[in-house]
Amino acid sequence: MSEEKRKKTKVVLLGDASVGKTSLVTRFVNNRFNETIEATVGAAFSTRALTLDTAPPKTVKFEIWDTAGQERFRSLAPMYYRGAAGAIVVCDVTAPITFSKAQDWISELRTSVNAQDCVIALACNKSDKPSQMNTLQAKEYARSEGLIYMETSAVTGEGVQQIFHALGEKLIEKDEERIKRAPLEDEIAQISDGITLKAQPTEPKQTTCCGSS
Repeated sequence: MSEEKRKKTKVVLLGDASVGKTSLVTRFVNNRFNETIEATVGAAFSTRALTLDTAPPKTVKFEIWDTAGQERFRSLAPMYYRGAAGAIVVCDVTAPITFSKAQDWISELRTSVNAQDCVIALACNKSDKPSQMNTLQAKEYARSEGLIYMETSAVTGEGVQQIFHALGEKLIEKDEERIKRAPLEDEIAQISDGITLKAQPTEPKQTTCCGSS
């Protein structure tokens, strides 16, 4: 993948209504928190370039789709996560049921042909409030599923920059692995193309000549 394409990375936020997806995006993109954010209808789009602490430094331009959490918009979700390189699935530590919903979203992403290669992060949001959720269970779930895990707060900013940094670094790492594999895959393809099957020699037909005397 070219450097230009690497800089443009589609990321989708998924999760139940009112878990704070829009607030997380607002904190990440504009570094502010708004108490009176209205519920997202369909999806909202925003962008932000982020320079990662890699060697050499690399910049990822996140193209962020913040999706609506209301059930009536659920059928639209595949349209928004189609082609996404990364996803942040958000739950609310003050509402344990949202963790179950987050697991449903992750299962959907893992089984969807549109998002099987998607790098997924789990954000346990509203960490500035007393938790009613077993975050240790959520952390273990994330570990077992190979997810990025972060406890976040759009109010204080805790974990917000970090989860996008971690997502960007994982996407760059995955991209570089793909680039390394490409020459080997090309070589295997060329070898396969060069193999020809030799036709087995056929036995000459024996003919008999019958004469009458």
